[in-house]
Amino acid sequence: MTRRPNMSRQTHRLLQAMLTAPLNWRYGYELLQQTGLKSGTLYPILMRLSDQGLLEAKWREPEFNGRPPRHAYRLTPEGRAFARALEPAAVQFAEQAGFRPSSR
Repeated sequence: MTRRPNMSRQTHRLLQAMLTAPLNWRYGYELLQQTGLKSGTLYPILMRLSDQGLLEAKWREPEFNGRPPRHAYRLTPEGRAFARALEPAAVQFAEQAGFRPSSR
């Protein structure tokens, strides 16, 4: 049975970061920098969202010889729709918490 998507603040933050370039493949390191999440938080969320069909994950060959392949992630069409549906809720949550949403 597929698990219901997690609605944590960290998941919202990750999905909002993914929406900044929804069709691009993104590496975990880039997402760590963009979201400010710790690796012990980010990677389990990435795996969970991938298992739920909201993210695609694939191994990408290294750009330079001698480096290992790395996982890259991008939103699936379902993931894009899910993340966009969360946007109003994320903005409302941020405003209630006293944060200003970032302008894009």
